Amino acid sequence: MKDVPLGILGSGKGTNCRAILESNRSGVLAAEVRVVISDVFDAPILDIAREFSIPNAYLPPGRFHTRLEPQAEVDLVRMFRDAGVQLVILAGFMRVLKSPMLAAFSRRILNIHPSLLPKFPGLEAWKQALVAGETVTGCTVHYVDEKIDHGDIIAQREVPILPNDTPEGLHARIQIAEHELYPAAINEVCRKLPD
Repeated sequence: MKDVPLGILGSGKGTNCRAILESNRSGVLAAEVRVVISDVFDAPILDIAREFSIPNAYLPPGRFHTRLEPQAEVDLVRMFRDAGVQLVILAGFMRVLKSPMLAAFSRRILNIHPSLLPKFPGLEAWKQALVAGETVTGCTVHYVDEKIDHGDIIAQREVPILPNDTPEGLHARIQIAEHELYPAAINEVCRKLPD
């Protein structure tokens, strides 16, 4: 099986990006990260890409807060196409993707979310789980569709909520689970892609 060309899209610290790149470097992940793109000019995820010598770019998002400007999304498709990307990995990307990306990469965009979807979509899902009095939460890798945190589930990992848990402590444990689950789930999807 050939290595699947990946593109990573993120807005923040890039901890999942680092986990993916480390899995790739160690040979656990049978993929090739071609480019890392961020909608935030000084996002740490771009520094991580540079640390791993991965081509990286800033994509000016435009005037909207929750999605990309339509032209920016067209530009994003072109950037991924130019890099030969076949599978797009969202790693802390904080905007909703629309039709240019969803059409260009249909069932080829993955996201990881810090809850056991369909429970607690949206922002700060670990806080939602604590407020709801849950005893278990976790993380979910899913395909991206037009709805927020909604597409078909690929893999999940449970994380127990401890009696005296704080939002910060719970989030840190969920992130540990994410860093194990995401590369493994990406590997599974890569194996199933047609050559």
